[in-house]
Amino acid sequence: MRMRRILRLALAAATLAGMSAVGAVSAGAASSPNITRDECTAAGGQVTARPYAGYLCTLPDGTTQAVT
Repeated sequence: MRMRRILRLALAAATLAGMSAVGAVSAGAASSPNITRDECTAAGGQVTARPYAGYLCTLPDGTTQAVT
């Protein structure tokens, strides 16, 4: 009986760790990529400077991306 409880706990911990790893990879893949100044202006966007944070591209549809 005690062994079953330990095995269930180990399985639950392994499942949770696996889901956390998958979530972290998914979040990294979902983040928007950086864009260059030329790509921003070619898409009709506007490059603006952010104090201490670099440059930002604001596209016509309202989305923003970091400029590399």
